[in-house]
Amino acid sequence: MSNGQAKLFVIAAPSGAGKTTLVLEVVKQRPELRFSISYTTRPRRHNEVDGVDYLFVDVGEFSTLQNDGALLEFAEVFDNHYGTSRTQVEEHLENGHHVVLEIDWQGARQVRESMPECVTIFILPPSRDELVRRLRDRGTDNQDVIDRRLRDAVSDMSHWDEFDYVVINDDLDKAVADLESVLAGHGEQLATDDVVLRSTVAEIVGL
Repeated sequence: MSNGQAKLFVIAAPSGAGKTTLVLEVVKQRPELRFSISYTTRPRRHNEVDGVDYLFVDVGEFSTLQNDGALLEFAEVFDNHYGTSRTQVEEHLENGHHVVLEIDWQGARQVRESMPECVTIFILPPSRDELVRRLRDRGTDNQDVIDRRLRDAVSDMSHWDEFDYVVINDDLDKAVADLESVLAGHGEQLATDDVVLRSTVAEIVGL
């Protein structure tokens, strides 16, 4: 893969859409992809590893990175800060590797402004009912947190039209195949200007 072929893929989704599972599955199948590890100020969960799942920093460290221009994008989500290392992404691309960013729609908007050649993909659940079920089945949040995540998720879904492609994560194997097709430069039926897709998405997000 030459430097000219290296692309930045930006993947966003509402909470509960299954984005992380989907992205990890694709990265596992395509080891040549580079998965950018985000900075975050949120507490590390018991099953997470610093430098693997996230780069865990405190608010002061995050502010320094932000002020130094070291972040390609940054956002505040659920009272915690998240950001992408500009250097990490640029080095992967310069070395000829496709890069996958797993961020939120706010960050995706910033990346588009800095690197308009990026390819943006939005992951949706198959329905709002399924979204609620997934958020409840996590078993890691109390009802207040679940309610807040649901409200934010519904709001996040309204930004789907800002992206180049939409993948609906109903069946994991199919969603992986759909995401793979976009990464391979195909997936025209998943483009946000596709009439059939737009009709399906309208039902999911309640337009």
